[in-house]
Amino acid sequence: MTNTHADSRLAFDTKVDSSINTIKIGVIGYGYWGPNLVRSFGDLPGAEVTAVSDFKLDRLAKVQSRYPAIKLTTNSQDLFADPNIDAIAIATPVSTHYDLALAALQAGKHVLVEKPMTVSSEQAKRLIDEAQKRNLVLMVDHTFVYTGAVRKMQELVATKAIGDIYYYDSVRVNLGLFQHDVNVIWDLAVHDLSIMDYVLPSKPYAVSATGMSHVSSEPENIAYLTLFFENNLIAHIHVNWLAPVKVRRTMLGGSQKMICYDDLEPSEKIKVYDKGITLNGSPENIYQMLVGYRTGDIWSPKLDMTEALQTEALHFIHCIQSGDRPITDGEAGLRVVRILEAATQSIKQQGRLVELDLTEVVA
Repeated sequence: MTNTHADSRLAFDTKVDSSINTIKIGVIGYGYWGPNLVRSFGDLPGAEVTAVSDFKLDRLAKVQSRYPAIKLTTNSQDLFADPNIDAIAIATPVSTHYDLALAALQAGKHVLVEKPMTVSSEQAKRLIDEAQKRNLVLMVDHTFVYTGAVRKMQELVATKAIGDIYYYDSVRVNLGLFQHDVNVIWDLAVHDLSIMDYVLPSKPYAVSATGMSHVSSEPENIAYLTLFFENNLIAHIHVNWLAPVKVRRTMLGGSQKMICYDDLEPSEKIKVYDKGITLNGSPENIYQMLVGYRTGDIWSPKLDMTEALQTEALHFIHCIQSGDRPITDGEAGLRVVRILEAATQSIKQQGRLVELDLTEVVA
C-alpha cells in the first residue's frame, strides 16, 4: 500500500495565479488557531478574508480592532449564505467540524478544516463524498506536513537517501493544555500521525495503544501508540499532557542513515546521521553472524524556513484555482481519523491489537 500521492509530489504547488479573481475566505472560530488563519490568508496574494464568525463577542471585538474591514457575525450561517465567499476555514472544537464543514460544502464553499478532520471515519467519508460530488476542495489543516523539516524528511525517505525504513519513533509531550472534549491522542498524536502518513512509504495494518487519565472524569492525558507495518517497519508515538518539559522529537531509522527531527531547535531541526549496522556472515547461522557498527558524518540539510501555515494557505488557494488535489486532502484526514479511532478502541481494551483497513483511502 504505497503512498504514491505523497511520493510523487515532493514539491507541491503553492503558486497563485494573480490573473484569477481573488479567493474570498470566511473564517469560523477566532479562539486559539483562528487568528493565525486570518493573519495568514490576509497576507497572501490572491486571497482575502472577508468575514469572521465566532459566538463570543469579545473575540469578535479583537477582530474588529485589528481588521476593521472584515465583516463580523455570531452566526456561521451568515458565512454559508454569503454568495461572495468562496471558501470557509474552520477552527472550532472537533465535535463541530462535521456539521460546519458539511454545511459549507452544501453551500458550494471550498473547505479547510482544522485537525482532526472529524470525530469519526463515517463523518470523514461523508465530507469526502460531498466535496467530490460538488467538485470542491476539501483540505485538512495538518500543518506540520507543510513545514520545511517534514518536507525534507519526506524527500529523504522517498529518494531512498536513508535506505529502507526500519522504525519511526516520536515523542510529543508538555505540561498542558488539558482538553475536555478529546483525549491526548486526538490532540497531540494527530500531529505525528499526519507526519507519519506523509513521510512513510507505506500504511500501518494494525495499532496497539495504552493510555491513562490522572484527572477524574477527564479523558486520557498520557498515551503510547505502536503501529505495525509490513516489511518489519514499526512506529511508536508517545504523547503526554503531564510532562515537566516540552519535547517535540522524532527519530527515523533507515538501513543506510538515520534522521533526528527536533521541532524545538531554532535552526538545525533536521540532522542526518550516517550511522547504522552491517551484518557479516551467514544469516542461516546466527552464531556466526557478526554485527558491525558504522559511524560516519552528521549533517543538517538546508530547510525551507517559510512559515508552515503560509505554505499551507498558499497550497489551499492554488488547489482552489487549479483544481489540483491537496497534499492533506480529505483522504489523508480520513486515514488519520481511522487510526485515532482504532487507537481509542485499543486503549479501552488495555492495548489489544486492533487491525486497520486503510485500503479504501490510500492515496
